[in-house]
Amino acid sequence: MSRGRAPSHGKFHRGISSWSSDHNNWNDKLYPYWEEGDPRWKDCWKGGRVVASLTSDSPALVGSNVSFNVILKFPRCQREDNDSNIIYDQHCINGSSDYANLPDLYVYNWTQWIDDCDGQNCSHNSSHNVFPDGRPFPRHKDWRRRNFIYVFHTLGQYYQTTGGSSAMVSINTTNITLGNQIMELSVYRRNYRSFQPVATANVVYVVTDKIPFYVNMTQKNDRNASDYIFIKDIPITFDVQIHDPSHYLNRSAISYRWNFGDGSGLFVSNSSVQMHTYKLLGNFSLDLSVHALIPAPCGPPTPLPPTPLPPVTTPLPSNVTPSFSSLTEVPTGQSPVEGCHIARSGPYKASLFIAEGILGVNIIQMTSVQVATTQVENSMVDFVVTCQGSLPTDACTIIADPTCQVLQSEACDPVDIDECLLTIRRTFNESGTYCVNITLGDAASLALTSTLISINGAAGSFSRTAEGVLLACGFLVVFVAVATFFLYKRYKEYKPIERKTGDEASNEGLSVYFNNVKAVLFPANNEKHPLLKNKPGIV
Repeated sequence: MSRGRAPSHGKFHRGISSWSSDHNNWNDKLYPYWEEGDPRWKDCWKGGRVVASLTSDSPALVGSNVSFNVILKFPRCQREDNDSNIIYDQHCINGSSDYANLPDLYVYNWTQWIDDCDGQNCSHNSSHNVFPDGRPFPRHKDWRRRNFIYVFHTLGQYYQTTGGSSAMVSINTTNITLGNQIMELSVYRRNYRSFQPVATANVVYVVTDKIPFYVNMTQKNDRNASDYIFIKDIPITFDVQIHDPSHYLNRSAISYRWNFGDGSGLFVSNSSVQMHTYKLLGNFSLDLSVHALIPAPCGPPTPLPPTPLPPVTTPLPSNVTPSFSSLTEVPTGQSPVEGCHIARSGPYKASLFIAEGILGVNIIQMTSVQVATTQVENSMVDFVVTCQGSLPTDACTIIADPTCQVLQSEACDPVDIDECLLTIRRTFNESGTYCVNITLGDAASLALTSTLISINGAAGSFSRTAEGVLLACGFLVVFVAVATFFLYKRYKEYKPIERKTGDEASNEGLSVYFNNVKAVLFPANNEKHPLLKNKPGIV
């Protein structure tokens, strides 16, 4: 079953549990083997070629499990139905007329094939329902939906299983040589009396004795964390993410040793999250090591042999060292067993540059701008903004709905100022409540502030409303005054001079008060008062 491959891996490990040696025989009549480039691959599937996408969750720490997942990608407009038959996708083919040229909606109707087989007294345990090595298919309740056969091969061993359009397998790495290994895959489909090759694939996976992890660095106001440029005097959050998909380290005691390279010393913590503030400008070297004590059965240490495979290098940023050392590094001596624990570690280094940046932004004033025109007007608002830290080079405004979720408009402008105090004018087309985000940025930082603003109408609406209220009040005063004047002219009476002395003072005081009120309300019409004719000097 090794198909001409040198089975040299077998002598370097004690075997993968539940996997078989590739020295077993392969049934070529039931499972034909085609080399890459064989013309028979062109007709192995109706409508095109099937692609097997094989992935792994490596790198894997030795002792943990590494998983492999394969998904079959069918030609265009083909998919798997609920019975694992392959059909033409009606939502993909343009127009129902395209179906007129198809003899059937099925690409492969395995349900009908199995029913026909049952009619001929052949069950799923018959002679042609076996794996390439002759072993019968396992008795699954859904065996009718398992129409693909997957054969995985690595390190001189193979594993075979049935399934639908996807499959997954996991292996333990305790007895696997450190370094880069290759997992190969062959996929067959069910046929009437045999199985047809449909796809092959392979993937490189990595087994290492260094704890694999990465560090996620974030900082408030930092413009781009991926460039490793951060801002002075703002805390940086370092979040260590250990790559352990099989949860091998769940019961381990893990510690983190930090050296930020700024003379602050060595920090040891059992938390994967650490915060640090750089007070100086310049380049600094971050040095981190993760240590784990993994519970293990007590026993004699087992030596690990060297790996015969050449290294597979992966390009990384020049300022970052991978979280595991050379993937093909061969340990010398014995595996690190200490008592009833296995000690593992993983290093990490990164070069950081600390620069000046914008530390904060504040809106200190908002002013409505009133511009009178004859056309329909928009509401304009001036935002007076101040900041701390370095001077910004650009200013952006994002206007959204009151929840700050739905974007409505965005505008950015370059800024050239001598001090961090500027006015930003923005236009609002409609009345309502808006969420306004203002960001000031430079090459290294991006600071943000937000506010809610309520717009009552178009520009000048506030002034026109105030003027309308004042005019209404003015008209009301004039109306009351005019009404009072006419009522006075209609109902006033001239009485003889002779009257009682007591009433004279009272009436005269009332008359003087009323005349004063009229003088205030009608200063231009005082000349028409008939009493003025009795005063000397008035014509």
